[in-house]
Amino acid sequence: MNKIRNFLPEQYDMDQLYSIKHNYLSEQFSDYKNIFEKIENVVLNNDFTLGREVDEFEQNISSMIGSKYCIAVGSGTDAIRLSLLALGIKSEDEVITTPYTFHATVGAIATAGAKPVFVDCDEDFNIDVEKIRAAITEKTKAIVPVHWAGRPVDPQSFQKISSEFSIPIVEDACHAILASRSGINAGTIGQIGCFSLHPLKNLNAWGDGGFICTDDKAIEEKLRLMRNHGLESRDSCVLFGYNSRLDTLQAVVANHLLLKLPNLTKKRIKNAHMLDKMLGKIKQISLPLRSKEINEVFHLYCFQAKNRDELVEFLISNGIDAKKHYPIPMHLQKAATYLGYKKGDFPIAERLADSTISLPVHEFVSPEQIEKMGNLVRSFYYG
Repeated sequence: MNKIRNFLPEQYDMDQLYSIKHNYLSEQFSDYKNIFEKIENVVLNNDFTLGREVDEFEQNISSMIGSKYCIAVGSGTDAIRLSLLALGIKSEDEVITTPYTFHATVGAIATAGAKPVFVDCDEDFNIDVEKIRAAITEKTKAIVPVHWAGRPVDPQSFQKISSEFSIPIVEDACHAILASRSGINAGTIGQIGCFSLHPLKNLNAWGDGGFICTDDKAIEEKLRLMRNHGLESRDSCVLFGYNSRLDTLQAVVANHLLLKLPNLTKKRIKNAHMLDKMLGKIKQISLPLRSKEINEVFHLYCFQAKNRDELVEFLISNGIDAKKHYPIPMHLQKAATYLGYKKGDFPIAERLADSTISLPVHEFVSPEQIEKMGNLVRSFYYG
């Protein structure tokens, strides 16, 4: 077995080699000294764990998302895992999700004790809701759709299937802050919405963090206990829980960025639409269908491309941080071997994994850089 090591520092170093890159944190937090001033109050007040800034952040999110409650936790992964546990998920239960997602979605299900059950994607990168019915059994206790890259699933379809089978929906909305579809915000479609504050998310902090949105008072109360060792007071433990508290320092950063988030989101959308106009004219490129009903927030700008691997290498050689999100679907990962899936089980997810490329469209990508990326893709196919 290869030695398990911290591979992230090498990745950070590689990020600096590109002229147009996905990593934009230096620019986004160029006003870091203002954040330091706010952190000073945390230090002076000894307010490090579940401090006042955490309460303020939760209130801010509830107002922005439109949920009754927000519970801040240690990561987006914990948000999903704790939500499943709060619903009473246990060993032998099944939870339906997509094979085309980041490892954390499936890992949260598995570490909650449940069996992940995969359903193939639609052409828009999200789970195909019409195929979910065939996967439902008496053991199915939750459905976890992923709003892939900031493109929400259809809310009415999921609410219908949830009502029909009395199965709760736990949204993986980690890509989808401020996204909406048919006027319904991501994170408010199902019983629970789960979000991430990872440094490269649209709303981010200076480390891991996450939060959960719900309108269910009983779930909210249980999650507040579970994230903090089950404590209802310093000396009273109601249940044995976990340590998954959003650090007050991270809440300071997130509250600071919340003021900028609407404008940053508009810039992402504008950049994505500019790229759409350029790439939509290339026959070797397949873009997801856009709709006025869908407010995508483009955590990632993804499309399918012929000769994807060669295109990625070509763009990298020209200083573009082109990425593959993600080249191996979850059912073919080594960790999923015990589930018994094989190549060919989910053909659309596998095709997406083989053909999808991601380009930077964050708020610090300029129109000139958008034009450069579009022209390079065109030159790859047409010379």
